[in-house]
Amino acid sequence: MYSSSMARSMPAGTSQPETGPRLKDGEVSMGTSIMAVTFKGGVILGADSRTSTGSYIANRVTDKITPLADNVYILRSGSAADTQAIAGYVQLYIAQHQAEANEQITTKTAAHMAMQLAYSNKDNLQAGLIVAGWDKHAGGQVWAIPLGGTLTCVPYAIGGSGSAYIYGYCDKFWRPDMSEAEAKQFVVAALAHAMSRDASSGGCVRTVVIAQDGVRRDFLPGHLVPATYGEVGARAHVGGAAPVRV
Repeated sequence: MYSSSMARSMPAGTSQPETGPRLKDGEVSMGTSIMAVTFKGGVILGADSRTSTGSYIANRVTDKITPLADNVYILRSGSAADTQAIAGYVQLYIAQHQAEANEQITTKTAAHMAMQLAYSNKDNLQAGLIVAGWDKHAGGQVWAIPLGGTLTCVPYAIGGSGSAYIYGYCDKFWRPDMSEAEAKQFVVAALAHAMSRDASSGGCVRTVVIAQDGVRRDFLPGHLVPATYGEVGARAHVGGAAPVRV
């Protein structure tokens, strides 16, 4: 009823408004590159730090890796407001769950909480999420929740606008049971490629390692992000890192 009455009131030759989830005018989008990878003993999460509003970079140093619990983190892409709201609700639900169960949340349970919010509100949200963590039952796990709310347990996951540029790279160079150092090198190199090709990704690289012995955060400034082909000349005069070699 609403759509038909609107169509009658619109001038001839005017197209009807788009339906489905999309950014509102002025809404902040985290056009981004995010990824999480399992390795032998845990998981590593990585993300760029650029937040954009159209062609304007609203924040150069955004932290897109949000803790849901001590042992589980979430990577956010899409609408900044939508993903922050989901993360906030899941943090609350996890705190309640842990208080009642008197034990640490599992990665699978946390991922299902995020999925329920994303799927039940899929027509109103623009949120691509990756949940990763370590627990005593399953070890390191990565759960992908793309737009629409599907939930999949995967050995590694990539997301955001920059991910389209690195599917081939990740398929070729990911391998199971990498060491922590190898997994971190893989994540940084993949994000460097995505950031160099995707105008909506950039800034610095943040990583979080989650394993049995705890959580370790790391920060790689933009001028130390490995240069890729086509960037070498631009990086040389500022002392940038050597080009990525694989």
